Amino acid sequence: MNYTKIEKTDFSSCIAGKVGLISRLTSNIFRKHLAKHDITESQLSILFITSKMKEITQKQISEFYYLEKSTVSRNLKRLAEKGYLEQRQLPKLVITKSGLEFVTEVIPSWKKAMKEIKKALGENGVTAIDEVVTKLTN
Repeated sequence: MNYTKIEKTDFSSCIAGKVGLISRLTSNIFRKHLAKHDITESQLSILFITSKMKEITQKQISEFYYLEKSTVSRNLKRLAEKGYLEQRQLPKLVITKSGLEFVTEVIPSWKKAMKEIKKALGENGVTAIDEVVTKLTN
């Protein structure tokens, strides 16, 4: 078999690989700052949107964050077990008082992570990420 295509292909130019690397690098920074709160970046994102929307469905969370239903379901289960979310009327989820207090408590750590990432990226890097997200979600 001839492997010339492999030899001629520059896999380092793969956009998916670069985006995945960015995701892992930024996730590591968030993990470092959020570790003391025992919450993942995905779980915190769900709490953030729920704290703003007051009521939300699993489907809305999946669509907003482009997440698989199973990923959202797993995170919702963990957040409900911690007492941060509850389901009062199917299919709506609401954030609890405990959840709101937790979000308030975690914001300073989240801000530290954001500051570290923004410092590393610079203003142009942050703007570039915003542009990419806008282009891919429209």
